[in-house]
Amino acid sequence: MNTQAQEQEQATDAAAQQPPTDAATQQQPEASDAAPQEAPKKTPEWQEEINCMSCSGGGAGRVLRSIQAKQAAARVAANHLVIVGATSAMAEHCARNWAARGPKRITLIGRNAERLERVAADLRVRAPQAAVETRVLPDFCDAAAIDALIEQLWNLGPVDWALIAHGMLAEQGDCERDLTLCRDMLMVNGVSPALFAEAIGSRMQQMGRGKLAVIGSVAGDRGRKANYSYGAGKGMVERYVQGLQHRLALAGSDVRVTLIKPGPTDTPMTAKLKAAGTRMASVESVAQTIIEGIDAGKATIYAPWKWALIMGVVRHIPAAIFHKLNI
Repeated sequence: MNTQAQEQEQATDAAAQQPPTDAATQQQPEASDAAPQEAPKKTPEWQEEINCMSCSGGGAGRVLRSIQAKQAAARVAANHLVIVGATSAMAEHCARNWAARGPKRITLIGRNAERLERVAADLRVRAPQAAVETRVLPDFCDAAAIDALIEQLWNLGPVDWALIAHGMLAEQGDCERDLTLCRDMLMVNGVSPALFAEAIGSRMQQMGRGKLAVIGSVAGDRGRKANYSYGAGKGMVERYVQGLQHRLALAGSDVRVTLIKPGPTDTPMTAKLKAAGTRMASVESVAQTIIEGIDAGKATIYAPWKWALIMGVVRHIPAAIFHKLNI
């Protein structure tokens, strides 16, 4: 009991020695300062922008515009968007989505001037703020012409985003009987996209930024009896894109390259497959999956996503079993 009394007396003496708090002479803390101290948090970029502009006398409207610009930059299609093979149904629906984001310039590249102008007219209505232009390239396999065209576009202003979307689909049996048709399938579906990807990707690398998306196909995942001429071209696209991705990664480039692998999609190119009873995904849903994947910076996009699982199984079927399947 005596020990406890001594401890209480010492505590009382220590408290008495503390300097008194004078409310009249000390500044009253702000309500927020009275809260318990927390670990310091990183100031968000948008908050730093407000603080900086407030110190420099910027108005609220200017701050708001700056914040909106930063938000838009994360999802805007581009200042300059280029679409190769712009008359394809898949490319057209992607273009409509991007047009709503307010790009300043859209360049459509194709082989048919009349069809290109139809797509351009639609985009001019959807994106009145954008300068929509068309470029006709009769031969999509002419390397010199491809390089000259892309150089012309870059001289007018750098390309921020590009989509390579062209291709052709013929019956496998016809390709087996007609080597000219087989050659065309390989060139249009494989060599041509690779040439465009190299021409655009290299310039984006020099620029230090950009997004490049190339449409391949699930048919390129494994050669199959049903469509190996088409699949061989698309398989080449996959290998070329993978190599380009690897090159850019080793260079530490900020350029992003995306490979798109659609499954059977309801477009004019697949009309015969649809007539034969093949189940098709809607082109609208596939385009939306493509847009979302590119926004997320994905290296590979299966559209619809279920095809990633399906083709994962197909790729890993042992050859002894695979060669007994009529697929």
